[in-house]
Amino acid sequence: MENGGDESGEPRQLKNNADRWPVLLVSSEPRGNKVYEKRDPVSIERSNLLNVIKLVVKELIESSLKYGRQLDSDHVPLQHFFILMEHAMRHGLKPKKGLLGPKKELWNVLEAVEKYMPEASDITSSVRELPSVKTHLGRARAWLRLALMQKKLADYFRMLIDGKDEILREFYERDALMMSEEAIVVGGLLVGLNVIDCNLCVKEEDLDYQQGVIDFSLYLREPNGEVQPIEGVETSNFTAVLDQKNYIEELNRHLNATVTDLQQKVEQLQTTNALMKEDLAISKNQVITLQDENAQLRKICDKLTAESKKRLDEIKADMMAERETYQNTQVGLDSMYTDIRNTLQEEIAKRKVGYTWNDPMLTSLQELEVECELQRTLRDEAEVAMKLLEKDIHEKQDTILSMRRQLEDIKAINLQLYNKLQACEKELKIKTDFSTELESKIVELNKSLHELEDKSYDLVNLKSRNEELVRKFGAQLAEKDQLKSVLESDLKIERAQRASLQSTVENYQKQIASLKDNIKKSQLLNQEYEKLKISHAELQKLHSEHERTLEEMGIQLKESKLKIEDLKETQMVMKEAVWTQDKQVTYCKQCNKPFSVARRKPLQLEEATPSTTPHRDHHRRGPPRLPGGRTSSLRDCQIPPRAPQ
Repeated sequence: MENGGDESGEPRQLKNNADRWPVLLVSSEPRGNKVYEKRDPVSIERSNLLNVIKLVVKELIESSLKYGRQLDSDHVPLQHFFILMEHAMRHGLKPKKGLLGPKKELWNVLEAVEKYMPEASDITSSVRELPSVKTHLGRARAWLRLALMQKKLADYFRMLIDGKDEILREFYERDALMMSEEAIVVGGLLVGLNVIDCNLCVKEEDLDYQQGVIDFSLYLREPNGEVQPIEGVETSNFTAVLDQKNYIEELNRHLNATVTDLQQKVEQLQTTNALMKEDLAISKNQVITLQDENAQLRKICDKLTAESKKRLDEIKADMMAERETYQNTQVGLDSMYTDIRNTLQEEIAKRKVGYTWNDPMLTSLQELEVECELQRTLRDEAEVAMKLLEKDIHEKQDTILSMRRQLEDIKAINLQLYNKLQACEKELKIKTDFSTELESKIVELNKSLHELEDKSYDLVNLKSRNEELVRKFGAQLAEKDQLKSVLESDLKIERAQRASLQSTVENYQKQIASLKDNIKKSQLLNQEYEKLKISHAELQKLHSEHERTLEEMGIQLKESKLKIEDLKETQMVMKEAVWTQDKQVTYCKQCNKPFSVARRKPLQLEEATPSTTPHRDHHRRGPPRLPGGRTSSLRDCQIPPRAPQ
């Protein structure tokens, strides 16, 4: 069990050691106890963004206070600020969920601001109407620029941070910058930007593409502790006048744009007013026609009500008369029926007492029975007539009910027409009030147009004054250009002289270089001459040695000449000798062995002694030898010794 526990504990220790940082060799701490803390890369990104935003905001405020003018889109720290705000607000955005899920964009976050702050609705609507911006990221960049120009970027940012549980939870991760405490610091930094005045033209910028890269060298300290300057300080009056001119031109352009917008609004209001007047005339005509129709319908309704009342009265009178006649006839019939019934009962009783059939009373009884039957038939006919009368009464009651319903429908139509008349009258009142308001607005707009025209005239006057100043400065510039041309001509002459002097100096330098090369060559030649002297001495020594060898060779040649004379004598003897034929020779006379393909035949002289016969030894290779071992190719000449030079 102990061994098992030790084996299970070892991998745990290895895992814990693998999670730790390696211990340095120089550290005094033992390796088993030293542990390094891990830092979250997302928190490092947040801190880096926060620090860079601090530097850029500080530089932006300092540059605006230093130069004391409005910042435009060409200002480098302002561009860096917008890039950093984009990175900060896009940090930690949730990715797209699935293929069909919506993609979370920064523009969706900024659109949610107008729900909680209605002041941002103007910015969002103007950004949506921009024709040059087509992507969501470009709209977000334009929104940030307009919010900074409005000086409410800090308020909007603070609202987003305060409502992050409701607004930002759908768009950002938990580790995002907008969901952390660093966002509060960024909101505090943005409050300081309300001091800056910005003049940005969003329509002329291409906001759909990448904005650029931040140059951190502008914000890093140099070794001497000074910050690198961003722009040159303009101190001359000419630059100030140009700035004023540009500012006035921009104001004039903005005023012209506002005037055109107001003129378009006035034209739209005039068209709407004309349309409203046409609608009023049409509605008045409709009201008149409706009133005429209502009067006609009322007349028709009155006629119908009178006729229906007359018909009802007539029907009621007829019904009362018929009821009275019916009741009277029914009463008479009932009395007759009771009388006849009584008489029948009496006659039946008398018959029971006994009468003969031939009695006249029987005939009277028969007559009475016939009359009773007639009365019964009459009664049945009366009942049928009563039923028919009841049917007629029911039909007349149905017609009365239908007439009442028609009257109710006519009354409802009259009420609807009356309500329509009241609604039309209310609309007429509203439209008349609206037309009066529009007329008052038109009057106010005309006043504002006159004021703007006056301002434009003032600006034109300022522009003319500035143009005069520019002309004066242009004249000064022309004079300075003339001076510049004179100075340039002098400079050209001096440059020509300088060029000629440089050419002469170059020629002298070339001559000096050639002389130096000649000196180097002469030094090399001297070295070679000394080497040749040494080699000449060595050659003289060799020459003397060769002469000595030649003398020795002459002595040897003398000796060889004597030997040659001896050889000549032997050759004379050899000339007189005759060779035997090869066919006759079959074996070697020296070794007494037969000849074959491998063993060559010797050359043997006839009638010659072995000591004097020359032969080619088949045992040795080489030229034929003479007796005594001397070769037959010695030269019969003697080389005289060479004279010393």
